[in-house]
Amino acid sequence: MTITPLAPTGDDLDLTLLRKEPLAEDIVRLSLAHPSGAQLPAWSPGAHIDLVLGPGLVRQYSLCGDPEDTSLLQVAVLREPESQGGSQYVHDTLAEGDTVRVGGPRNHFQLAHSPRYLFVAGGIGITPLLPMIAAAEQQGADWRLVYGGRSGASMAFAGQLAKAHPRRVKLCPQDETGLLDLDALLTSPASDTLVYCCGPEPLLDAMERKTASWPDGALHIERFAPKSRAAQTPSASFEVELSRSGITVTVSPDQTVLQSVEEAGVQVLTSCQEGTCGTCETAVLDGVVDHRDSLLTPAEQAGNDTMFICVSRAACPRLVLDL
Repeated sequence: MTITPLAPTGDDLDLTLLRKEPLAEDIVRLSLAHPSGAQLPAWSPGAHIDLVLGPGLVRQYSLCGDPEDTSLLQVAVLREPESQGGSQYVHDTLAEGDTVRVGGPRNHFQLAHSPRYLFVAGGIGITPLLPMIAAAEQQGADWRLVYGGRSGASMAFAGQLAKAHPRRVKLCPQDETGLLDLDALLTSPASDTLVYCCGPEPLLDAMERKTASWPDGALHIERFAPKSRAAQTPSASFEVELSRSGITVTVSPDQTVLQSVEEAGVQVLTSCQEGTCGTCETAVLDGVVDHRDSLLTPAEQAGNDTMFICVSRAACPRLVLDL
């Protein structure tokens, strides 16, 4: 059979759920394939996809399979106690054989080259780290993983990781060992080590505090939800020039840039609308951005060359965007 590559990364695809299997307590793995057997878009460790689970119900999940296997896209989904419909739908309704619309893959959590890595996972945050660990192992890098969870039964992939890499993997179920000892783990920065972390917000906040004095780029994190922020006063109106469309719009204090652009008839890919998925990333050609996303590092924000128009605004009277 001739394998026909699909549309470029970023196009939505209607895929078939081949397998839905339990991995750990309240976690299932979904294996998605094209119904014709065609190849799926390439992706790299740290990438995620959008699952369109219903009208207005789009969720992002990290890819946890093998990037070399272009026949499947695999994600692991935790049943969230306070689910707004996404994880509940996946666990209770979605069945093998169902068609699922998938967007992406996209990657804002790229694995940079380094001779050494420290991976820190909290709960379902292990998912984007799995392909990173495999890549680090393949590259011959020195790495270790510290993986915490509520209990051993709730920690997906824990057994296989510990068995495959007993000297590199430290499992820390909270009911046995307590919370991760970040003071011991993050004593001082090492010039040749990159730290990658994914997990619940308290863990990410603590990681950022503990490494606040470290060199830029030492810590890389991915969030499942927007950063906690102090209440922000509404900003003033500002103009946005869309260089390719030849349109200038005014963004009022109660509008987002995305809303104003769409009202002007310019369509932009979007998904989470809370600054975490990266779908609406837009190049900035001129102006200063009031960054309110949960993706860019301080150094990347200072560059003022990109923004996520679902949440970020202008810190100047006029922005020029590549739209």
